[in-house]
Amino acid sequence: MVARAHRNRIFVAAAATAVLCSPAWAGKAHEHGLARLDIGVEAGRITLNLEVPLADLVGFERAPRTDAERAAVVAALARLQDTDRLVRIDGHAGCGAGKVSLTAPVWGVGGTAVPPGPAASAPGAARAASAPGSGARDAHADLEATYEFRCTNAPRAGHVELGLFEAFARLRRVEVQAVTSGGQMKLVLRRPQTRVGLAR
Repeated sequence: MVARAHRNRIFVAAAATAVLCSPAWAGKAHEHGLARLDIGVEAGRITLNLEVPLADLVGFERAPRTDAERAAVVAALARLQDTDRLVRIDGHAGCGAGKVSLTAPVWGVGGTAVPPGPAASAPGAARAASAPGSGARDAHADLEATYEFRCTNAPRAGHVELGLFEAFARLRRVEVQAVTSGGQMKLVLRRPQTRVGLAR
C-alpha cells in the first residue's frame, strides 16, 4: 500500500511537471473568447497555468496607447491577481493564498506580477504596461498566468471554482486539462459554468 501511494505521488509529480512546464496546450491556435487552463495537483501544492488572449482581457492585443487603455490594462492585471475571487479551491485541501506570476511581453509584464491594490494603479504600473520595446505591435498576443497554492492535503480537493467569466466579460470558454493522483482529465467550461471537478 505504501509503495503504491509512493508510485502515485511520483506519477502526479511527473505528469504535472510535463503539463505545467511546457507552454499551455502547445500547438493550439490563438482563438478569441477561449482561455486554456492547466491544473496540477500534488501532495502539498496545486498549480494552475492560464493562457488567455489579451483581447479577452481588455479588448486589444497590443501595448496601450491612451490613458483609458492603460487604465484597462492596470485593472485587468489587478483582477488577475485577485486570487480570492479568481480561484477558489475546495476547502478540504487546506490551501493558502497563492503566489501569482504574470507574463505578457506586449504589455511589458514578465515573471513577477504588478502588485495588487494601490500599487497596481500607480502611474509606474501604467507606464510599464506601455513601455517602449514591450512588443507594441498589432498581432495576436496572450497573457500567461501561474497560480501556485501551498496546501496541507491537495489531493483532497474535489473541485476548483473559477471566477474568470465574472472577471472578464469577453471570455466565453475555458479548456481545462488537469493532472491529479487519479490521472489526467480534460473538460471545457462554458459561460456561466465555474466549477472544475477534480474527483474521479
